Amino acid sequence: MVRQVTFFFLLNIIFIKVGYNKNFMSLRKNIEDKLQNALKQKDKVLSSTLRLILAAIKDKDIASRSKDNREGIKDDDIKQLLKKMIKQRSESIEIYKKNSRDDLLAIEEKEVEVISEFLPKQLSEEEIVSICKKTITSLGANSIKDMGKVMGALKKDYSEVLDFAKAGNILKEILK
Repeated sequence: MVRQVTFFFLLNIIFIKVGYNKNFMSLRKNIEDKLQNALKQKDKVLSSTLRLILAAIKDKDIASRSKDNREGIKDDDIKQLLKKMIKQRSESIEIYKKNSRDDLLAIEEKEVEVISEFLPKQLSEEEIVSICKKTITSLGANSIKDMGKVMGALKKDYSEVLDFAKAGNILKEILK
């Protein structure tokens, strides 16, 4: 009994030392768990969207397999994949709006909403304008020729939360 208590005590100390967090869950596992819940609740749109996400992750896993990489892609790669999926659906949404396809539009918007749940909250347009102005000022940029330098700084500091398509358009307006 004393050995078991000592073992679990030491195990807890190790987990604390290496930063183990019981609430931590990989993005892949989070998506899989959400899919299981959606299947139990018989939510067809949610479950189909989550299946699409997991299929895309699996494709990326297969494409990135190598002798050194057996466990698949990491959370950062999954986030990039999710951003790409949102971008594709946003383009489809624009097409459906132009062609008055409200039925398909609703599905795509729901998919974007589901995919977005797994990404950090994106900055609003006002916040993007503020960040762009601040970065332009700090770098001393004054023409459209400096746009690459500004975008590089933005990517370095705000890659997780900034929509670079919006930022690019804002920078073009400011740096005219």
